[in-house]
Amino acid sequence: MPEGHSIHRLARHFDEVFLNQQLRLSSPQGRFVDGAKLLDGHRAVAAEAYGKHWFLYFDNELVLNVHLGMYGAWTFGGTQHSSIGAPRKIGEQEDHRDAAVELTEPRPTTRVRIIGDHAWADLVGASICRTLTIAEAQEVIDGIGPDPLRDDADPQRFYDVAAKTRRRIGAILMDQKTIGGIGNIYRAEGLFRLDLNPHTPANQLPKDVHEAIWADQVKLLHIGVETGRIITTEPDHRPGVSLAEAFPEHANYVYQRQGQPCRVCGRDAIIVEELEARKLYWCTACQKS
Repeated sequence: MPEGHSIHRLARHFDEVFLNQQLRLSSPQGRFVDGAKLLDGHRAVAAEAYGKHWFLYFDNELVLNVHLGMYGAWTFGGTQHSSIGAPRKIGEQEDHRDAAVELTEPRPTTRVRIIGDHAWADLVGASICRTLTIAEAQEVIDGIGPDPLRDDADPQRFYDVAAKTRRRIGAILMDQKTIGGIGNIYRAEGLFRLDLNPHTPANQLPKDVHEAIWADQVKLLHIGVETGRIITTEPDHRPGVSLAEAFPEHANYVYQRQGQPCRVCGRDAIIVEELEARKLYWCTACQKS
């Protein structure tokens, strides 16, 4: 599933490529015909990301809301680029191979097609694609935990939940109502970087640890926004490998590295198990506390 950095990059791309234009919207698949009609021909005025939700606001006070879920992805084409480049696809991974310049026929599974003055975008496989009023969009936003990538985020909301719940810290970091935008990779990598056992009840950790978790997620997610990759290793643990060259071989500490030596302790101690129906990666040697 795409994590929060990807949704913020998506919002940045739409902000720079599609805003202040009258957009044409359609639903080649047929599942979003009514929603597309409400937005078709209207001017996009803002694009925002909250956690894993993306919002595109229009001048008729309606909002396109998308959550990519496990299988969703945007495909782009056209001649206009943004500060993140010219992505061909944004989903669980980004693809920056040459995007189509000319408008192509949409795939039959295309939920919504958006056509601007110089670019177009197709959405497939999303778990949520709907047209909302501004009030309805705000209700969705209010249900999302603080997003470490947003300047207006209030981390105290996360601290308050963490201080009270006995749920394991590895579980609440995946709870989008508690903290927005963190997925399986950032969860696993962030806990490793702080030597935290993912099974520790959140309320057994002192506030300074909750604050350290937040601060590290802010750092890692911003690296993700700037690079388009989830890179969590420190330079000392990938000697001679720059940030730009780290992905994929030198990018992470524990995620999908079970059976390989830990980059820090050197032991064969990285395991994968299940926590609340999601895979959890951690080093049983480093993460004892």
